Amino acid sequence: MRLDKYLKVSRLIKRRTVAKEVADQGRITINGQVAKSSTRVAVGDEMTIQFGHRLLTVRVLSLKKGLRKEEAKEMYEIVKEERIESPRQVDE
Repeated sequence: MRLDKYLKVSRLIKRRTVAKEVADQGRITINGQVAKSSTRVAVGDEMTIQFGHRLLTVRVLSLKKGLRKEEAKEMYEIVKEERIESPRQVDE
């Protein structure tokens, strides 16, 4: 399954177009490699997504299509969630 579709179906990101934009900005890595929206996702992959000042690392558990909202969380397991500091702006 494509990365952008997986993010939408799993409800990690609400819209597929937003998932595509985030991936193409280089804010998603799969198994340590920067991933594009067309990258194939496989069961067992570890994915890190940068949401603003937060990093979310999840492990892919399944690749299902057409799930209900309640079942979407069964597609992944959260491995780690951390806050990252923003670089300080230097006054000139």
